[in-house]
Amino acid sequence: MSPSDAPASLRIVVCDDQELVRTGFVTIIDAQPDMTVVGQAANGEEALRVAAREEPDVVVMDIRMPILDGIEATRRIAGPDVDRPARVLVVTTFTMDALVYDALRAGASGFLLKDARPDELTAAIRTVAAGESLIAPAVTRALIGRYGERLRPSGQESERFDALTAREREVLLLLADGRSNAEIAGQLVISQETVKTYVSRLLVKLGVRDRVQAVVLAHRLGLAT
Repeated sequence: MSPSDAPASLRIVVCDDQELVRTGFVTIIDAQPDMTVVGQAANGEEALRVAAREEPDVVVMDIRMPILDGIEATRRIAGPDVDRPARVLVVTTFTMDALVYDALRAGASGFLLKDARPDELTAAIRTVAAGESLIAPAVTRALIGRYGERLRPSGQESERFDALTAREREVLLLLADGRSNAEIAGQLVISQETVKTYVSRLLVKLGVRDRVQAVVLAHRLGLAT
């Protein structure tokens, strides 16, 4: 394989105000053959500048930072009004942090705990880059159950759900249960390519960017408990 034929590395930006944590993430990520750290930031404002300059595939984002926190930075990097959004993987110390839910609402594609193993971090980055769901079902249910009351679905969101076909609703419920494409295909006795087609369609109909946002919406609509 010639250099021009080699698959491009995922471009990663790491944003964390703790230098030790940031350095650790960079070391782990740069050791992967399919990833390259193209920038670092110690606060949200720096993250915005670096992301605009480097156009990364994934931003590994801390939540609590000085100057500009990770939630607002996520909104400006991955929110619905961003023309060329990057995917954001939020990292946090607490499983039940209300700010994690806010970050998901701001456009993050998932989150990971800071005490995760190196292989879990790199797997999470690949998962987010591919647009797959990252959050474990139990954690999702806990987050929505604790903080979802203040963010009821709008009438427009309910109407969008009503526009889904019966099979698309089945797929959405299985997504909300944390099922992978392979598991959904097995349960519905269809191919994985067909599952991908259904997922793509329901994301468009619901007006959400990725599977995580679809799962959050499913919980807010009361479809998963």
